Amino acid sequence: MIRQLIDRYKRLRTERYLAQTYQHSYAFVGMGQHSLTNLYPVLRYLGITLKYICITSERKARLIERKFVGVKATTSLDEILKDESVKGVLVSAAPAAHFSIASQVLKSGKSLFIEKPPCRTLEELDMLIALHRQCGSTVAMLGVQKRYAPAIQLLMKRLRKETLVNYDLHYLTGAYPEGNALQELYIHPLDLVCYLFGKPEILACHQMAKDSYLLMLRHPHIVGTLELSTAYSWTSAEESLKVCTAKGIYRLLQMDGLTYELTPSARFGIPIEKVRPHNRTIECLYACNRPPSPLGLFKNSMSMLPDCPVYSQGFFNELSAFVEAVEMHGANIVSSLESIRDTYVLLEAIKPH
Repeated sequence: MIRQLIDRYKRLRTERYLAQTYQHSYAFVGMGQHSLTNLYPVLRYLGITLKYICITSERKARLIERKFVGVKATTSLDEILKDESVKGVLVSAAPAAHFSIASQVLKSGKSLFIEKPPCRTLEELDMLIALHRQCGSTVAMLGVQKRYAPAIQLLMKRLRKETLVNYDLHYLTGAYPEGNALQELYIHPLDLVCYLFGKPEILACHQMAKDSYLLMLRHPHIVGTLELSTAYSWTSAEESLKVCTAKGIYRLLQMDGLTYELTPSARFGIPIEKVRPHNRTIECLYACNRPPSPLGLFKNSMSMLPDCPVYSQGFFNELSAFVEAVEMHGANIVSSLESIRDTYVLLEAIKPH
């Protein structure tokens, strides 16, 4: 009997996966390590028809067609935009090229998924928003994957029911000489607090060193501090968030673990834990047991999906949402171009002038 139930569960799970099919063709602009590690694997898992990959190198184009069977490599974005069978274009190229590429895709009437940063300035963002509004019903979505991470979605639901007090965020990495740390790295934590807590106001901002900041922000219902720094190490990079509420404390670590600890009670303002022993109770709300490889999604069974980095970090859910929206199956898009505007206002206020 138990064996029959297990077999039935496995059969239904497989049938559900096979039934999830997509009708339209897509194109991808860019071929960097981020795309290869986090984005292409998800597209392959979903069974997306990727018709084109657009890159700038003729040599790389020949290698791509050998590696990705059935995909046409091209150095011409116009070729993709003129192909009516392509309904959506995913962009993960050099950040400096994103605004130009995004503008062309939106003008063509195709749906757009673009990695962060989509542009360099708030003015450029407003231009992209205006272009999208002129295009009508196409999808325009930004790849801020942390909004789609399971731990963040769970935390968001819990915080809606809480009385917020304060938060403390640390985003600590090694040196970042290859780009703009504020726009390319710190857009992650800054967007996360805008998403979780609403429009921010800067109470204090101190630049400790190049690419290292201490911030104090006030949101509608909470005040928080942030340490953003490249003065640490990539080997032991840290991304953590602690949110204090009237009833307890939420702790998020690397998007892989979310816990909740109930605050000890007090009587007449006196902490009970000072009067009698207090047993700490920490509830695990979310935990990810990562497989050894970032491509574990394909080296393990479908049941391993929740434990893959591309899932826990939000890449899987964000790309699924984009494709579902393009295919008009209905999707929960939480990263529209308009929704990132508060983040860009914050970036403009922080950056050195």
